[in-house]
Amino acid sequence: MAIATPSAAGLALLLGLSFFLGLAFEDVFEHAGARRPGGIRTFPMLAIVGGMLYAIDAQHLLPFAAGLVVLGAWLHVYYREHIHERDESGLPNVGLMVSLLNVYAYVLGAVALALPHWVAVGTTVAAVLLFAGRQQLHALAQRVEMKEIVTAAQFLLLTGLVLPLLPDEAVTSLTKITPRDAWLALLVVCTLSYASYLMQRYVVPGASGWWMAALGGLYSSTATTVVLARQARSEPGTGGQARAGITLATGIMYLRLLAVVAVFNFALAKSLAPTLAGFSALALVIAAAQYRLAAGRAPAAHGATSRNPLELGPAAVFAVLFIATSVLTKAVTQNFGLGGIYVLAAVVGVSDIDPFVLNLAQGGAPDLPAHALTASVLIAASSNNLLKAAYAAAFAGWRASLGSVAALALLALAGFGVALGTAGLASP
Repeated sequence: MAIATPSAAGLALLLGLSFFLGLAFEDVFEHAGARRPGGIRTFPMLAIVGGMLYAIDAQHLLPFAAGLVVLGAWLHVYYREHIHERDESGLPNVGLMVSLLNVYAYVLGAVALALPHWVAVGTTVAAVLLFAGRQQLHALAQRVEMKEIVTAAQFLLLTGLVLPLLPDEAVTSLTKITPRDAWLALLVVCTLSYASYLMQRYVVPGASGWWMAALGGLYSSTATTVVLARQARSEPGTGGQARAGITLATGIMYLRLLAVVAVFNFALAKSLAPTLAGFSALALVIAAAQYRLAAGRAPAAHGATSRNPLELGPAAVFAVLFIATSVLTKAVTQNFGLGGIYVLAAVVGVSDIDPFVLNLAQGGAPDLPAHALTASVLIAASSNNLLKAAYAAAFAGWRASLGSVAALALLALAGFGVALGTAGLASP
């Protein structure tokens, strides 16, 4: 028999987490007007017993298993007595959650003593959130459409099944990017956009105002610009708010770029951080000024995103663009050098800049110096701002879009200027 010696920190963690669990348990059922086995005294006692029985024989766990059997037998008796009861709405008066929480409180004693402390803290917080938020979670489940579940399942398959099977070696001499690199880039971009999509659809449904502009920038600042520009044309009274929203979405775009670069190339992200964060701050200041000029009314547009970014069609297009950009980047580097890469960055900026930026971050142009990578990203982002300025003018008209065009042009010129300075200062 191997007797474990519990640490003082483990015992303190055991008591604190079980007390927290019991407090949440009693609070939920107090508001529900019902009594269930467990609570602020029972759960700490169960955790103490579970922890001590684990410590008695930490190798074979026979005392711990015996205690679990006894607890299970008692819960079985309780269920047999109450399973046929109904509450005021006619639903069963008992559920599995109560029994699971009692079992969890018992197991928590061993978890707090045997595993790293973050495991006990993380599982307890997750248990409390799942238990206390049951009404909100059930309401969310009722709002989620089946096609969303199918799409999420596809994403899990693509992440957990396809990604590990892809080779991590280059399959052609045209690029050093591997199939796994390309797929991982796709998943990172889609996941970030998907998080924004889910927040707009389910966390803040019908998002409007600054929520819509900010989340739209996280999803696609270009799409958000088109939506707000169309609103400015159809509802002339909202032109000022739309202009502020377009600038705000562009400010969020800079932070989004920084985040996706940091996933693959932290050194490049550190090089870009001061500039991208500065441009983001400048965009937010301009948006705040436009907001004040619009009499303090937030943009009222809805639905910056209408398509799920995890749908296989857009994902396949991104993958093709990523591979094509990788091949083109290597060819331009070999034949035209730095000047060719800068021109290419300006050209891709009028489309989707994510494939180009991620290709650079993943080493698609390994011969480029760090300053050239930084300048290329800035040129692509600035070129994309000019594209959004053109969209704003086209969809809203010159008069309604003048503020947006000016703000986006200012950000673009500042980006080109910093990129030129970065390339020029670092050149021999």
